Amino acid sequence: MLPRVLEVEVMDTAAEAVDYDAMDHSTVNRVFVDDFLAALPQAQPKDGVWRIFDAGTGTALIPLELASRGVSVHITAADAAVHMLELAKQNVARAGKAAMIECVPRDCKHLPEAEASFDAVISNSIVHHIPEPIAVLAECWRILKPGGLLFIRDLMRPNDKATLGHLVRIYAGDANAHQQQMLRDSLHAALTVGEVAALLNQLGIPAEWVRATSDRHWTICGVKR
Repeated sequence: MLPRVLEVEVMDTAAEAVDYDAMDHSTVNRVFVDDFLAALPQAQPKDGVWRIFDAGTGTALIPLELASRGVSVHITAADAAVHMLELAKQNVARAGKAAMIECVPRDCKHLPEAEASFDAVISNSIVHHIPEPIAVLAECWRILKPGGLLFIRDLMRPNDKATLGHLVRIYAGDANAHQQQMLRDSLHAALTVGEVAALLNQLGIPAEWVRATSDRHWTICGVKR
């Protein structure tokens, strides 16, 4: 098994933000939203509006995909990276979704949001950025209401360098050198399903909620009781 090699926690240069935003995330984001909506509990919130927290929103591409689906939502899109969040705000304004998506600066290891504030907490690819990701998982769990959905997806560290190189070629083969390196570094920094399950156990979250959901992703999915 490849050892975990940490990458920078906050991608906060203008070049990183622009390169990330320019990469084609459309298929991954569409599948993420499809899977999230399929997992939402049957019962609607009392006022009919799903209050959703997106931890590590990046440039708000997943909130924008979700807001385009005809679902009544208010999304708090949170990120610690100033340049990412600036692009997120531009993307949201350009799409005319500012009434549905609020972009806020947050360190997702230490959130000011109150306990049990959200009907759903989502995240795509924040966990691998965090040296001690249990802090982010704990905060996501804390702000989630009982009966709310926890839906977190991230990259899954491959077993060996050959598999890592194969994944980079498949999913970033047409990207520029910086974008390819970003994916390579992220895969190296990612957790395995077993490592995530161990963290969930520590937090009292069912370990069986995490499973591999693609050749390079794991997903935590479950309703808080």
